[in-house]
Amino acid sequence: MGKVLYKSTRSDGNSFEASEAILKGISEDGGLFVPVVFPKLGVSLEEIFKLNYKELALNILGTFFTDFSEEELKYCIDKAYNDKFDSELFAPLIKKGEDFFLELYHGPTLAFKDMALSILPYLIKVASKKNEINKDIVILTATSGDTGKAALEGFAKVPGTKIIVFYPSKGVSEIQKRQMVTQEGENTLVIGIDGSFDDAQSGVKNIFNDKKMLEKLDAKGYIFSSANSINIGRLIPQIVYYFYSYKQLLDMGEIELGEKINFTVPTGNFGNILAGFYAKKLGLPIDKFICASNVNNVLFDFINSGTYNKRRELIVTNSPSMDILLSSNLERFLYDISDSNSDILKGYMNSLADEGIYTVNASMLNKMKDFYGGFASEEETIEAIAKVYKSYNYVMDTHTAVAYKVYDSYRKKVSDTNKNVILSTASPFKFPSSVAKAIDNTIEGDDFQKVKELSLLLNLDIPRNIKDLDKKPIIHNKTCSRSQMSIFVEQFL
Repeated sequence: MGKVLYKSTRSDGNSFEASEAILKGISEDGGLFVPVVFPKLGVSLEEIFKLNYKELALNILGTFFTDFSEEELKYCIDKAYNDKFDSELFAPLIKKGEDFFLELYHGPTLAFKDMALSILPYLIKVASKKNEINKDIVILTATSGDTGKAALEGFAKVPGTKIIVFYPSKGVSEIQKRQMVTQEGENTLVIGIDGSFDDAQSGVKNIFNDKKMLEKLDAKGYIFSSANSINIGRLIPQIVYYFYSYKQLLDMGEIELGEKINFTVPTGNFGNILAGFYAKKLGLPIDKFICASNVNNVLFDFINSGTYNKRRELIVTNSPSMDILLSSNLERFLYDISDSNSDILKGYMNSLADEGIYTVNASMLNKMKDFYGGFASEEETIEAIAKVYKSYNYVMDTHTAVAYKVYDSYRKKVSDTNKNVILSTASPFKFPSSVAKAIDNTIEGDDFQKVKELSLLLNLDIPRNIKDLDKKPIIHNKTCSRSQMSIFVEQFL
């Protein structure tokens, strides 16, 4: 197996080892790191589906991160996937009726982000040592709700690192917010943005590309990296659970080896579904990706028209982690379907930055046929939770419910006999008000009271990491505008 190097989506210049790309997080030209040549699995599908989750992770991460030794990757994997997850399977596949739900929320913060952010701190730690970095690494990230706490959980109190998280102060659930603002650790800073996730994400990217800021930080002994899925070290571990879900379908006798399946993915930033696209490029037998959006349906419009248009008002919904109009990871997908044409990509990204819109060419649009786009309203999201609970005594969170509704509409519209896996991205306990409204609208009180009532109603234990969340002291209570973000970063450092 040859060495895999990484380059920017926006230029054909320098290439970097995996460890360097992970440390940098984002390219100096604002582009995202992608493999110069996309790798191939070193084993057959028959062999790979004999592996457990950690063995799968070792194989797939080893395929992409070729400058990491097997010993180094095993260290990272063992540190990431252990008893901090409340399921020995890490990501169990659950069948309800004819539907399969891949539960990705059994980690410490009850969201799918744990699947990658549990390992990223260790990848960065090893990468730093490999590259003889003697500076403190500053993790700078924006969150639409779940990335923030998952990153904080991974990096808090880690020597040689600091972590700064920006979140939309009025765009996350109360549980999500409290998880972040109660975070302990002197190396942590959490700041609410008077704006949207897109404002926070754009502000973070601007800081990464502020040469004067970078010079100041370098003089102080700091370098930036990212915990968002713009970081290739965050994206690649997400490929693992696509293979793992296929393995579980095989083990359950639901499919034959080589049989194609579909995935329905609730996504706003396009990172989770892009990991599935990369899994398909590696050879996983996938037919269709059903891309599920809420009413902030910029991805739905793009998939169906080829035009990406962020010139619309952001709507705050009951599925807040998808309240996004600027889908960063779509850039990697565009790079792939443009036949790795950095010039075309740069033109689209400039058009998006300057005018808020671009339209891909006919050839690229034709290569998007594996994707089906749909969206669900808030009312349809609540109805989906109620329907599945009534039918199967199974409770979804709001983001999973968006995916379920979109897939339900898809199968009524399209004749498709493939098995379908719905990615269940968060615990229903993270969004108790919406879940309570769907299954028993007599439940009253704040989010924390509703968590307790839902626990009794559903006969489920409250997850340990939110059980006494309302009793924890608030440590981070600062807010700022997008224009003030760099000031707060400088003050903290």
